[in-house]
Amino acid sequence: MSLLLFFAGMALLIAGSNWLVDGAASLARRFNISDLVIGLTIVAFGTSSPELIVNLFASFNGNTDIAIGNVVGSNIFNTLVILGLTAIVTPIAVKSTTVWKEIPFSILAVIVMAFMANDILIDGKFKDIISRIDGFILLGFFSIFMAYTFALAKSSGPLKEVTAMEMGVFKAIVLVITGLAGLFFGGRFLVDGAVDIARYLGISEAVIGLTVVAAGTSMPELATSIVAAFKKKSDIAIGNVVGSNIFNIFFVLGISASIRPIPLASENSSNFDMVFLIIMSLIMFLFVFSGKDKKINRLEGAFFFLAFIAYTLVLILDTDKSIPFR
Repeated sequence: MSLLLFFAGMALLIAGSNWLVDGAASLARRFNISDLVIGLTIVAFGTSSPELIVNLFASFNGNTDIAIGNVVGSNIFNTLVILGLTAIVTPIAVKSTTVWKEIPFSILAVIVMAFMANDILIDGKFKDIISRIDGFILLGFFSIFMAYTFALAKSSGPLKEVTAMEMGVFKAIVLVITGLAGLFFGGRFLVDGAVDIARYLGISEAVIGLTVVAAGTSMPELATSIVAAFKKKSDIAIGNVVGSNIFNIFFVLGISASIRPIPLASENSSNFDMVFLIIMSLIMFLFVFSGKDKKINRLEGAFFFLAFIAYTLVLILDTDKSIPFR
């Protein structure tokens, strides 16, 4: 039943985000809102809604390891699995703005999160927690990123392909409401199922958050990037991954912490995951310069995918992360 609950939640999250985007984009088009604004707001927020909903439920239920693990794990999954598989399908060409602005901004996001999550190490406090103030600061960084994105889009056109379905107002409203309901129940089912599975297997919620929950909430990004790769639009693939990583930390974690502070259960475990993500992000940056053109080739994509397998094995074997629930 827990497995059924988990997979039903994942399916509802993915379907709900799609319904919400379709309905909201159609309504926006009827009010003569430009494709640029639709792409940078409705579509972008829609693809990050599974992570946001899961984090909100996990935070309110007290499953904070799932909340922080979902963000860090999703970014690791995006970088290693989505980018890795996409590069294996076809080498990924990287635009100059992505190399010098967006990838460094995604690395900055992880570093900022790591500082905020280390109150014991930096301030000598008795507990590591991402507080409400930290959440507001993350949202401040997010507003800077959105301002940059709008400025870039105005000069070069929309960063995302927008396909708003033509439909009646009533149908669009029904889709929006249905999408929100799918996100609500999907997030609840997925978190409840994940906690039950962790308890049954005798492992911590941190491992579940960093692996299966992170992978489940990253399915929309995986589908988008793989389709973009087959269509030879690799700039969309890497833009999707890097943009999602920035969204997850600055927006999803920022909103989650602003509503309810997120304590970290294990300092060493969390730092290992964040340092690993920083290293992999730096390697992604270096891979762009490894060849003649700014590309991530198939061999480098395979390296990312194998690194994810190795990381997952370390998580499973790590006794600190695999302790049963208390």
